[in-house]
Amino acid sequence: MSWLCCLVLLLSVVPSVNAMSSVFPERPPSAEQPAEDEWETTVVIVTVKEDVDEAVKEVMAQVPSGKVRKTFKRIYNGFSIELKKGELNLLKNVESVERVDHLASYETNLDGSVPFIGGDHVRGMFNRDGERLTGKGIKVAVIDTGIDYRHPDLQGNYKGGYDVVDYDDDPMETQSNQGVPTLHGTHVAGIIAANGQVKGVAPDAEIYAYRALGPGGQGTTEQVIEAIEKAVEDGVDVLNLSLGNTVNGPDWPTSVALDHAVEEGVVAVTSNGNSGPKMWTVGSPGTSTKAISVGASAPPIKTPYATVFGDDTELTLFPMGGTMPWALKRDFPIVDGGLGTKEDLAELEVEGNVLIVKRGLIPFTEKAHNAKAAGAKAMIIYNNLPGAFVGVVEGGVKLPVVSVTKEDGDWLLNKLKEAHDDLSLRTIYREEEDFIAPFSSRGPVTQTWEVKPDLVAPGVSIDSTVPKGYLGLNGTSMSAPHVAGAAALLKQAHPEWSPEQIKAALMNSAKKLTSPEGERYLPHEQGAGRLQVDKALELKTLVYPGAVTFGKWTREDPREKREVTLTIENHDRVARTYHVTPPFEAPDGLQWEVPFATTLNPGEKREVVVELDMLPSVLAEGIHHGDILIEGGRETISVPYVFFIEEPDYPRLMAFNFGQGDEKDTYRYELYLPGGAEEFGIVLYDPDTFEFVTFLDSKKDIGRGMVEGTLEDIDLSDGVYKALIYAVNDGQEDTIEAWITIGEELPPKSQGFE
Repeated sequence: MSWLCCLVLLLSVVPSVNAMSSVFPERPPSAEQPAEDEWETTVVIVTVKEDVDEAVKEVMAQVPSGKVRKTFKRIYNGFSIELKKGELNLLKNVESVERVDHLASYETNLDGSVPFIGGDHVRGMFNRDGERLTGKGIKVAVIDTGIDYRHPDLQGNYKGGYDVVDYDDDPMETQSNQGVPTLHGTHVAGIIAANGQVKGVAPDAEIYAYRALGPGGQGTTEQVIEAIEKAVEDGVDVLNLSLGNTVNGPDWPTSVALDHAVEEGVVAVTSNGNSGPKMWTVGSPGTSTKAISVGASAPPIKTPYATVFGDDTELTLFPMGGTMPWALKRDFPIVDGGLGTKEDLAELEVEGNVLIVKRGLIPFTEKAHNAKAAGAKAMIIYNNLPGAFVGVVEGGVKLPVVSVTKEDGDWLLNKLKEAHDDLSLRTIYREEEDFIAPFSSRGPVTQTWEVKPDLVAPGVSIDSTVPKGYLGLNGTSMSAPHVAGAAALLKQAHPEWSPEQIKAALMNSAKKLTSPEGERYLPHEQGAGRLQVDKALELKTLVYPGAVTFGKWTREDPREKREVTLTIENHDRVARTYHVTPPFEAPDGLQWEVPFATTLNPGEKREVVVELDMLPSVLAEGIHHGDILIEGGRETISVPYVFFIEEPDYPRLMAFNFGQGDEKDTYRYELYLPGGAEEFGIVLYDPDTFEFVTFLDSKKDIGRGMVEGTLEDIDLSDGVYKALIYAVNDGQEDTIEAWITIGEELPPKSQGFE
């Protein structure tokens, strides 16, 4: 397991542009990278140019102390190796080595949702052999935390798998005697193919479980790639990966592995991530070009909103998995419960009141049980970072618990303070559906500028199987298996279809969604739209790719034409004449060139070229988007497109982690630079006064990808420091704030670490 897995509960990291940016000390003109201990070891993923075995021989001849851990020959051309840090440059200079990546960590980013996506209608549909479309005979791999294959709703579907954490043939969820227990994979498997009290999307599909994430739902790049390879070798038809990291890079190893799996004929489905609602928050493997990346929308739900008497402001209450539904019928007094610890609640009048607590310091589960023991009527947890979050109470609790954004939590506490601790909460309920969940990660993908997610599916309050029962959970982790189940139905209906055709059917038939304010969601928010599996099975026209990008221009670029190629297939029984229709209202400086008409006989397909003729200097800076329509079939197919004028405002750095190194008194950090950086640094401040302390590290002219550093002989007092990590590239400077610990001292209670 990667060294950074243990840091998940220690770091609070958030992109920020605030007053701290204006108090930068003068940067050192030339800060050198600290020397690395030549005896310290690390594990890396090596991509090779040609034959893996020959490359291994060449590497071992030049780095004899290295230890090859795993070789990947099917969906990833390379291997993992453990070697001394001082030998990394030697490894990179081996002729057969194409690139070297450090390990990253991954974590586990129905009754109402299955009928909502057309699942009930599908029950009455048949394939060409007269069999009902239930996923029968289709092999679906769940690469996750394992599954409880003894669950009565899953035991008939479970056909095998592998555990790449413990290296055995028993991919059971982590049990309590093995570490932090898990339930995520069982929940995902239930959405795909449960066949009992709960009915999944494809209730007769065969489930193969690959346990790539161990205790607490944590795993590494190495484990995920190995699980993908084993699943492909086992001949599965569909992969589901409801996991991810925060690296928005198309060339990250897990994304590349999924691309290769699709090339092998396997439909790959992955969650888009739970780091929304900002742009550029999609993480690998959701950045895979050929996989189907899925964002989260809402099925029909009764959404609770909170307000206080005398104010029109309404706060959205996000349900937390494993808790009772929020169903308060009258007003209840609000009590500020601090961080929700036993000590915080000991001196408060909690009985019969609504408790509001801050996220952090102790797990959600402990907060919930403390509130229940104190007699709270319900509990609200507000974020300790800007925006919303997804949470779950492991094992469940008989108490309504919801989350709110940091901004809404602060607003409510200010109201409570103004009312001198005498304020009551009122709940308003509204029937809602088809909104994009705030936590759902958005695209596009850096470097390729591709539209992600590809589509969205229900991911809010999804009830499914968990060990020894059932539970409602939220997340794009719940959205992806809806699509994986739909892919299994399409594969049963059209066994000869390629992954590209199945992806096209799912995207071409998706429903375009609009926000509660009546605005159409953008392509990088919803992709092609919300999953409609019944419509996908009824399609008579396929167009792929289902979304396109024309890339990036600068204002100084000359007039230029760029083109994309669309494939149109006619699956109707009669000939069809298709017309490609770009947006009619093209702004000045932009012209479309499309074929006049394309006639296809039944079963015929043809490639057509769509050209965009542009004069960038007259177009507005930023993202441009729209839809290309393909008309003439039974259905009008809408293909979303995007392009950028000038360098997009994607984060110049992401995925920062910091922790103790392998040797005493050493520390390690890593972060991802999606476009490289002209300069980057880590600046420390006093946590109370925000007074500048020191530069922890600084580098210049760094290439794109993961950056790792080892620090030693740090001359600082033990304690918690405020860190500002900055990166400058292409005229844009971005920062991340983080709390980092030097020595063994725990973070201050007031910071609310989760």
